[in-house]
Amino acid sequence: MNDDLPNIAMTQLDVPTLAKLAPVGDQAHAPRILLLYGSLRERSFSRFLTFEAARILAHFGAEVRIFDPAELPMAGSVPETHPKVTELRALSLWSEGQVWCSPERHGAITAVMKNQIDWIPLEQGALRPSQGRTLAVMQVCGGSQSFNVVNTMRLLGRWMRMVTIPNQSSVPKAYLEFDEAGRMKPSPYYDRVVDVMEELFKFTLLLRGRSDYLTDRYSERNARQVAAVSALVTKI
Repeated sequence: MNDDLPNIAMTQLDVPTLAKLAPVGDQAHAPRILLLYGSLRERSFSRFLTFEAARILAHFGAEVRIFDPAELPMAGSVPETHPKVTELRALSLWSEGQVWCSPERHGAITAVMKNQIDWIPLEQGALRPSQGRTLAVMQVCGGSQSFNVVNTMRLLGRWMRMVTIPNQSSVPKAYLEFDEAGRMKPSPYYDRVVDVMEELFKFTLLLRGRSDYLTDRYSERNARQVAAVSALVTKI
């Protein structure tokens, strides 16, 4: 077999090793998890489920923040300096992992959920507010169980360059699964939420301090090199 790689810029080719996967930076702090939910209703089951997830994560030792989507304008309708937009983006940058939880509406995620994701840019200056962060997805259903919402959010997570964990939660007939105080009743659906948060916590511990290396791409390194050489030639 011919081992030559004639189409590869060898100076930008990285050969992965276990040593390169050693975590960098301070890892002593608690894992930082941002949770988003997709409803503005007073009795919102996606909010109730999000708070249950936050309690579980806090029990594991995570530092959790829950973003309130109320008063977040529609994406593109106000400048990026709007206080709710800057709050959301700052929280995304702060986070090492995220939880997205949306009701299913007309077979898809809600506008409230999508609006939050739309406000998180792929790039913000030299930073990428979502890349390399872990993600867990959950949905609540008004009727029978479906997976339309979690599937859609998986697609969005991939587009945002996030590491979406394998497990997920879908709660059917959510109005039966929460008490009057908004706490989730014991059930196999609650057990699944614990499973998902446990898995998210583990994946976040595994990836933090390594995400920059894991998401470093040959094609982008090569493009930067080509751009730098082109700029140098132009100056000459």
